[in-house]
Amino acid sequence: MKFPLPKKNRIPALLALILILSIPLVIFRLFLVNTPGSGRNIQILEFGKGQTLKKFAPVLEEHKIITNAGLFVLYARLRGDDARVKAGYYQFNDAMTPAEILHRMVAGDVYEQRFAVPEGYSIYQVAELLAGRGLFDKEAFLKECFSRPLLRELGINGKSVEGYLYPSTYDIKPNMTAADLIRLMAGQFDKVYSREFAGRVNGSRLSKREIITLASMIEKEAVRPEEKPLIASVFYNRLARRMPLQSDPTSVYGVRAFAGNISKQDISHATPFNTYLISGLPPGPIGNPGSGAIEAAFKPVATRYLYFVAKKDGTHYFSATLEEHNAAVRKYLKADTRSAIEK
Repeated sequence: MKFPLPKKNRIPALLALILILSIPLVIFRLFLVNTPGSGRNIQILEFGKGQTLKKFAPVLEEHKIITNAGLFVLYARLRGDDARVKAGYYQFNDAMTPAEILHRMVAGDVYEQRFAVPEGYSIYQVAELLAGRGLFDKEAFLKECFSRPLLRELGINGKSVEGYLYPSTYDIKPNMTAADLIRLMAGQFDKVYSREFAGRVNGSRLSKREIITLASMIEKEAVRPEEKPLIASVFYNRLARRMPLQSDPTSVYGVRAFAGNISKQDISHATPFNTYLISGLPPGPIGNPGSGAIEAAFKPVATRYLYFVAKKDGTHYFSATLEEHNAAVRKYLKADTRSAIEK
């Protein structure tokens, strides 16, 4: 037999029941508005393909990004977002609310560091850029550039990947190795070359490697894109006459970065790439050319030019005779630069 509570006891019991029922709601509310820390704890975590939010939430709790994995999953389900999160690496910090975390994952706002490779940069310059950004160790990257197993894997016939790292912007993920980045860049070169140039090699007097080598020289010499076919014509004309190419950037390749000027000491420095001292093309590329330079190497304009000299506005003066070239050197170059060097 049940006995009804006296009226005077019903109100406290009702309040107790309401309190008991409201405690979970209070805890849930506090979970949504409070964060574990001040933002100093920063974590880059991978939400893998095929992984569920139920399995990922404990990872967030373990790294102290959220305080309760179960409540986070409940919140996502209530919003209907538990099946909408996207795979990838994410950067979180302990000052983010569950709503901010979930929004980032639903939006697919993944963590990637973008790295731009300028046209013409050599593997040595790329290594410097990567090290300067804190992305890869310089020596570790260069070691992979000369890795024979990696060269065989990529199908590159040469001593390094120089010339085959396509200049573009790349997303570097947290787990990416130097070899992975090289594969990505070389893969982009293959895509561009196959799409734009693969069918043109048979019609060229040069091999693919020679085309890329010539393109790398054009890229280093040219400042204005419209001059690339003209510079290409000078090199082709010199090759046809068996004249030394005397390309300034080749004299310092592997020694220092080309900054526009060279000295007598530079052109007398004996290296396999120095076209002041060797005949014909260097044994390989001296940088990584873009599509414009490769196009110029395949399709130079028809000229009689054998010489060019840099003017002060970024363009070049092109000459067909040594006499005209020497006059241009005296006009456009200062005495303390390349004015004493006559091609």
